[in-house]
Amino acid sequence: MENWEAWLSISVALSLLVGLAFRVATADVLALIGLAAIMLAQNVTGTKLLPSPTEAVAGFGNAGLITVALLFAAVAGLEFTGGTQLATGWLLDKARTLRGAQFRLLAPAAIASAFLNNTPIVAALLPVTDDLSKRLRVSPSRLLLPLSYAVILGGLCTLMGTSTNLIVRDLYEQRFNSSLSFFAPAPVGIPALVVVLVYMITCSRVLLRDRRPAVSASDDPKQYTVEVQVDPAGPLVGKTVEEAGLRHLPGLYLAEIQRENNIITAAKPSERLLGGDALILVGALDTVVDLRKIRGLISPDDQARKLQVPAWRRTLVEAVVSARCSLLGKTIREGQFRSQFGAAVVAVARGDRRLSGKIGDVRLEVGDVLLLEAAPSFMHRQRELRDFILVSAVEKAAVRRHDRAALSVIIMLGLVAVAALNVASILTASLIGALLMVLCRCCTQGEALRSVEWSVLIVIGAAIGIGNALDKSGAASSLANGLLELAGGNPLWSLAAVYLATMLTTELVTNNAAAVLMFSIATSAAAKLGVDVTPFVIVVMIAASASFLTPFGYQTNMMVYGAGAYRISDYVRFGLPVTLILFALSMVIVPWYWPLVSK
Repeated sequence: MENWEAWLSISVALSLLVGLAFRVATADVLALIGLAAIMLAQNVTGTKLLPSPTEAVAGFGNAGLITVALLFAAVAGLEFTGGTQLATGWLLDKARTLRGAQFRLLAPAAIASAFLNNTPIVAALLPVTDDLSKRLRVSPSRLLLPLSYAVILGGLCTLMGTSTNLIVRDLYEQRFNSSLSFFAPAPVGIPALVVVLVYMITCSRVLLRDRRPAVSASDDPKQYTVEVQVDPAGPLVGKTVEEAGLRHLPGLYLAEIQRENNIITAAKPSERLLGGDALILVGALDTVVDLRKIRGLISPDDQARKLQVPAWRRTLVEAVVSARCSLLGKTIREGQFRSQFGAAVVAVARGDRRLSGKIGDVRLEVGDVLLLEAAPSFMHRQRELRDFILVSAVEKAAVRRHDRAALSVIIMLGLVAVAALNVASILTASLIGALLMVLCRCCTQGEALRSVEWSVLIVIGAAIGIGNALDKSGAASSLANGLLELAGGNPLWSLAAVYLATMLTTELVTNNAAAVLMFSIATSAAAKLGVDVTPFVIVVMIAASASFLTPFGYQTNMMVYGAGAYRISDYVRFGLPVTLILFALSMVIVPWYWPLVSK
């Protein structure tokens, strides 16, 4: 590298890696600082070897980035209706151990990613994985990074598994007027997927750190007593307490089951639920919110439905009973709370004391904290009255619209089918899917916007700009050519050098940019050696997606980075064996399946 622009670009990329590794600041701030440094250098010097400010920020208008944003919004419809749980519950609800959960989550996700774009798969499974980790009482970090790796490897089994494969295929057809088969990368992709799944399921407990939040639900000293009813027409009728998922929510326990005139205390996990059973549970606020995600549980006597306010407009509110409350000394049922205030009582907390009996029989006292299901107007009305103090909405606790769960699944399947069959681009399909989720009231416009992980988008957009600087300054090309020179003139060593160069490039820039950059280098190397170009093209296809060592080399890695509270060291420790496995299999299978013989 003979110019300062290349050294600056590499320095920025390495500084970003180091900053992320030591958590100097948040990922989005570090990425923006790196991008700002490149933009400032170009502005001051006017050099043509760095992207102009307009080119540097062009990544924020990248179709892939916008697609990710729209997919977050579309997946909000699945989240707020319980659609993802409806689609995956039959498989994941039977998981009882971490290894069982990993197999049930990773194998289907990998198979699906061979035929669908992996970004929406990860986006749809993020909330499901979070709920699964809570039920098993394990950190999400045990599941999310393996999920990202599984969909990456699943995408290597077909040409449409990733956008990278499609880009390489298009370049191959344009350059050589020939075509690759639909399962062209499968001879490497399938064995690699099987081996890596075995590795991840057996070794993740040792190699992945338990990244837990500083404060958990069980740390909350305030204990709510909550009453829910088994919907007679719901999916929980006939299931045991354990099968219903009522034994695995952290910080929550089932105090009693009231069935007609009988009270079942200390219910066994094998106790079967009947329609109309009243379940009395005690737990912290976060766990009570998670409880309400379970399909088949309704409010007592379906009080929430009697509010005559559609579910998509209702929210959960915490309200503290004041000394001026008109219902002091009365039970919730006697005071006709729902008619009086236009809200249904979901749970009651009285310090750290456990309240016995049904919610309707609780006599209100000053200082009682009520968890209410109400329309947004409730908060505005109560500011003018004196019945409650400290009225506040509960964050991330929108009321689930289980009646629209099937509709949200149909919309998402339609989105995927339209993109998979090339009826429309995945960007177009994602836009239509997000709009349908809002128009069909699977989620509101505000919920869709709040579901977008803006920090993820900022990092992706900034990383594209930094990658553009590496490309334009010649830094990426110099690094790749340096590796090729080390191969001498040996075809096998040259193939390995192409793989390593592509893999290094994809860790520094995006996978698509790496594929485009390395395609011309690989085909030139094959021509110089006088051997068939196909194995070199396949190696570029495989290696361009082999991003396992950093969070921002691949979109799904970045999507799980914050959700799993990961560090750079987690990617290196857990991803290095995956990188070595894929490299070793590629170097054995590719020359055997596509011989490196002279043309």
